[in-house]
Amino acid sequence: MTALITIDLSTDPAALRVVKDEAVAVEFAASAGELMSLEGPNRYQFGDAIITGATGERWVVSRERFDAKYVPEQNVVHGEPGVYRNRPAVVLAKEMHDAFSLARSDAGDILTGAAGDWVMQYAPGDFGVVKAERFAKVYKRAD
Repeated sequence: MTALITIDLSTDPAALRVVKDEAVAVEFAASAGELMSLEGPNRYQFGDAIITGATGERWVVSRERFDAKYVPEQNVVHGEPGVYRNRPAVVLAKEMHDAFSLARSDAGDILTGAAGDWVMQYAPGDFGVVKAERFAKVYKRAD
């Protein structure tokens, strides 16, 4: 397995510009804890968003990041549990051809991916891993 230590997809010619469009179910953490996603551990703090995607995967988004990136749907009041949709935003993605691991952020949780999965770069120093099947269902090229 390759450990990705210092990466920046903005300088990688193999990276794609993609955008996600997905309605998700959201609950907010009542206390600190950890959720084991398909890609690895996701630690969270009180108030962070615990998300279940349209394809059943679960992951955590910090409250600060969630508030900036998601909007409520179906008469949900922002900050209350319910259905939310991500604000369309272009992010960088690279399909990996070998198994790999990387940190979500500096000193962050270590995530893993298999051959065919995607490294996502949401902002400098802010990474994720998306399984190949999920990527095909919820992401499209932005170019």
